[in-house]
Amino acid sequence: MPDRSPSQQGSLFGEILDWMLAPLLLIWPISVALTWLVAQGIASRPYDRELGEVARGLALQSAATTPSARTKTRYALAPEAAALLRADASDTIYYQVLGLRGELLAGDAKLPVPTDDAPPVPWELHFRDDEVGIDAVRIAYLWFAPEGAAKGSPLMLVQVAETDGKRAQLTNDIIKGVILPQFVILPLAVLLVWLALARGIAPLNELQHRIRSRESNDLSPIDEARVPDEVAPLVRAINDLLARLDSSISRQKHFLADAAHQLKTPLAGLRTQAEFIQREIDAGRSSPEDLKRSLQQIARASERGAHTVNQLLSMARAEDAEQALNREPVNLADVAVETVRDFVPRALERRLDLGYEGVQPDAARLRVHGLPVLLGELVRNLVDNALLYTPAGGTVTVRVTEDPFGQVVVLQVEDSGPGIPPAERDKVFQPFYRALGTGVEGSGLGLAIVQEIVQQHDASLVLDDTRVRRVAGGELADGQGPGARFTIRFQARMASATAEPENSS
Repeated sequence: MPDRSPSQQGSLFGEILDWMLAPLLLIWPISVALTWLVAQGIASRPYDRELGEVARGLALQSAATTPSARTKTRYALAPEAAALLRADASDTIYYQVLGLRGELLAGDAKLPVPTDDAPPVPWELHFRDDEVGIDAVRIAYLWFAPEGAAKGSPLMLVQVAETDGKRAQLTNDIIKGVILPQFVILPLAVLLVWLALARGIAPLNELQHRIRSRESNDLSPIDEARVPDEVAPLVRAINDLLARLDSSISRQKHFLADAAHQLKTPLAGLRTQAEFIQREIDAGRSSPEDLKRSLQQIARASERGAHTVNQLLSMARAEDAEQALNREPVNLADVAVETVRDFVPRALERRLDLGYEGVQPDAARLRVHGLPVLLGELVRNLVDNALLYTPAGGTVTVRVTEDPFGQVVVLQVEDSGPGIPPAERDKVFQPFYRALGTGVEGSGLGLAIVQEIVQQHDASLVLDDTRVRRVAGGELADGQGPGARFTIRFQARMASATAEPENSS
């Protein structure tokens, strides 16, 4: 049976049929050979019994003959016995009587003498296969002592041989009686196997029909009660896939609806400002100051729209599971330092103290196995969120620490802003969610992207206050807020250990 690769998988019906019929076709010739051997044994048994009785009778007659007669002349077989031996028309029968000294007393001299190594036992019948000329014969023989002979005296030998014509004919008849019906039974068995297999896989055909007849938007689970127990695990796996697909499509629809809503506002602002400028110009009431303000508003609206689009693209990239195949060892400290450098001009513009603490990139011993683009996006969104919500004069700190013994890399981004109340800490990671009363413009996607990237890298994320709140929901004694601290823990490996897969690939 030829092997098939997974891409060359054929029919399940044909596969099962092959594995069922192949042993049957292999066993059949073995059965024929065994039948032939058994038939030989069955055919030989009655003829051996008859041949043994003839040999024993001839020995009894020879033993009753007087010794003087045997020594004087050649032994003469009785006419009745000789006629009985020659009465078989199908086979040739030979006989032989040897005296005490091995001399031929009667019969055929061409019969070979037995060559048994063991000492002969009187009156013990033996059988052997031999040849007389070109004829294969079956020989029955025994050793005996004549009447009146002393104990321990030499023994006489009687042999009776018969060709195997009747035996071969009986063997053929038995084989024909057994094998010929198999030529009818075997095709019938193949047909029954075919019908049984077709009936057995009928539920699979029904399941296939039910799935094919579904609408493209029907993602409801398949009824497991209508399938065999062996197929139930496959149906459960399909139902699980359908559930995940339905959830994914629902998230996409919700995401697209929210995205359209978020983009509608800046686009509407752009259109309104453009129409206003056009009306003012047409009416001749436009001044340089009004045009400048309108253009500034258009620039801010376009900037918000571009930021929202970039966030949407980052969200889609973070949800792409296929990127997991392109992971590589990443120096998280290096990513954090580069991100801080990129945001320094913005922090100076907002009069914020942005800094980095922790292990230096060249001294980092651990590597995070992940996607550099997504990890960079993670740090950028956390820093961007901290800069947005921290008032002027505040501080934003990015920190990377390592635990070589626990094989953990910890990323922290903390600020001195108003913080996030405990009741809203789960909501801020939802797409497009923004806390009320902050007065900060944003897309509401930054923390959702962070959450998705954290899940993609099998990390853990904890959100708490930078400083302990002294008044519930209020500011601290120095007038600053409790701040927000995002702590992300990554499982990591030593730099030397993570470099090996890259070299090997």
